[in-house]
Amino acid sequence: MSATNGPIVAELIDLLALERLEDNLFRGQSRDIGTKYVFGGQVLGQALSAAQHTVNDDRQVHSLHAYFLRAGDINHPIVYEVNRSRDGSSFSVRRVTAIQHGRVIFFCAVSFQRHEAAFEHQMPMPEVPMPEEVPVHSKVSTDVLNTLPSKIQRWLDRGGPFEFRPIYPRNELHPAKLPPYQQIWFRLREKIEDSPKKHQAMLAYASDFHLLGTATFPHGISYTAPNVQMASLDHALWFHRPFRVDDWLLYSLDSPSSQNARGLARGHIFDRNGGLVASSVQEGLIRMVPDTDSANLVHG
Repeated sequence: MSATNGPIVAELIDLLALERLEDNLFRGQSRDIGTKYVFGGQVLGQALSAAQHTVNDDRQVHSLHAYFLRAGDINHPIVYEVNRSRDGSSFSVRRVTAIQHGRVIFFCAVSFQRHEAAFEHQMPMPEVPMPEEVPVHSKVSTDVLNTLPSKIQRWLDRGGPFEFRPIYPRNELHPAKLPPYQQIWFRLREKIEDSPKKHQAMLAYASDFHLLGTATFPHGISYTAPNVQMASLDHALWFHRPFRVDDWLLYSLDSPSSQNARGLARGHIFDRNGGLVASSVQEGLIRMVPDTDSANLVHG
């Protein structure tokens, strides 16, 4: 960690670093960022970090496929067990199981590849204003925050390690019905060392922001409503090209379908030069509940 990193970014670096208990066993701490349960991006980033610790440096992650089985307890650490499923001449595959209170809460498969020069193409980046041209999105006023539940207050008033600049910001407290797509510039608030593995783990963490929320746009609902229950069910992430998470990246999101209390959302992540660096897909639970105490606050 760089000595210049402030406490917010330093905390994220420490959160993703993990404690090695044995060759294939790791422990990660949990953080309360205003969600009712452990933020899904935390588990994604920590699971990828655990897998990275078991792979040679000449292989970089190219895909991650995950399932969220149970909500995580923000007050307790999570243990990650890595199974070294395969080490071939070009690819390595790891299966990571996250355990808390003796139960599996998450598992994923992570594939790594040695770099190869081959054919390349990509879809173009959407035509949007550059991040410097996008106004900084103002926070909710203190008067409005004080009328909301404490968890919602923490989420909306957080000063997290990432800066987000939505091209078309939506009022999450009074959401209008909108088409199911959005574009958001984001970056880590401070520069970090040139470690591809750290940048990849941090992108896994950040990829869970705003993704499922895109599926709520056509319905005029938001995670801030006391009777809306949202939770990630699965998450897939592909890494295409090198990038830096401490430079601006564009998250272009859309939701092709919602049905049966599930919403599907997709994302493409571009660097500021238009290079497609990663892609994501997530399906999540989106349901209206009569009992507001059972609503699961996750980010959207």
